Amino acid sequence: MFRRLPDSPAETLRFTFDGAPLTARRGDTVAAALLANGIATCRATPAKGTPRGPYCLMGVCFECLVTIDGTGNRQGCLVALEEGMRVETQAGARKAVAP
Repeated sequence: MFRRLPDSPAETLRFTFDGAPLTARRGDTVAAALLANGIATCRATPAKGTPRGPYCLMGVCFECLVTIDGTGNRQGCLVALEEGMRVETQAGARKAVAP
């Protein structure tokens, strides 16, 4: 469904998704990197566990929520990918942590 437009080569970054090693280009958001790697599902809804994935890619819909480096409820479409990021599927709602 998604494919890259031809352009000049960019630096390759390595990251993991649910423990699997993947690569993407510098400048990609986490959501774009997942889509470029053929990953269309990045979370499950709290109520029924329905799979969801990036939809609007501009921060409006919250369908691209993932856990990044241990922090949940991150909108993958708004977070720039960085070398070595650990991205994980978010299953349900993030647990509340007392201050």
